[in-house]
Amino acid sequence: MSAPLSLDEEARLYTTNAEREKYESLATLYGIVVALDYLERAYVRDSVTAAEYSPACTRLLSQYKTMLKLVSDDVTSIEQFMSRYRMDHPAALHRLKVGVPATVEHSSEAGPETGKWVAETTQSFITFMDAIKLRLRAKDQLHPILQELVTGYARFKGSKDWEGRSKMVGWLITLNGMKASEEITEEQSRQLMFDVDHAYAEFFRSLSGKDNPH
Repeated sequence: MSAPLSLDEEARLYTTNAEREKYESLATLYGIVVALDYLERAYVRDSVTAAEYSPACTRLLSQYKTMLKLVSDDVTSIEQFMSRYRMDHPAALHRLKVGVPATVEHSSEAGPETGKWVAETTQSFITFMDAIKLRLRAKDQLHPILQELVTGYARFKGSKDWEGRSKMVGWLITLNGMKASEEITEEQSRQLMFDVDHAYAEFFRSLSGKDNPH
């Protein structure tokens, strides 16, 4: 005879680790869609600047692609997933279909190639700022990432007039003059982060036409 069911007992959606991981992945995917919809609406209302919106959107889109691979056996399309869980998030669905942030989609420098450049440069900015936050200080750690960032940054017409570009080139020259194992100081690191953050905000203001302060 089976034990009586307790009304206070939590109902389990899974009985194996594989099932648990599947439901956790589905829950994460659900959360990404909700977060993306919230972010899209906040950007349209000017509640966040382009410089704040773009990296957040890029991260969510990247996380979405990763999660979709993990649940591919259970989710045939994002439309099917949203319909199954009765999700009404049209702004998120549009962004997921487009695959790039609105700052790229509506860039004043139109063209698919330029859109690709904006996405790549955005990722380079994020990677470099993350490196500084992770306290990477040696030339051989920072120089390759900064070089890639400056190379992508320079592809945009008008970038030669951006204050951020000259600052980034200046830091590239500074790192170039150091030995591979030599490290920048804590003071230099703080200034570098300030300059990169400023260049990042300027980059998106220039492309989006939104002259919001960062």
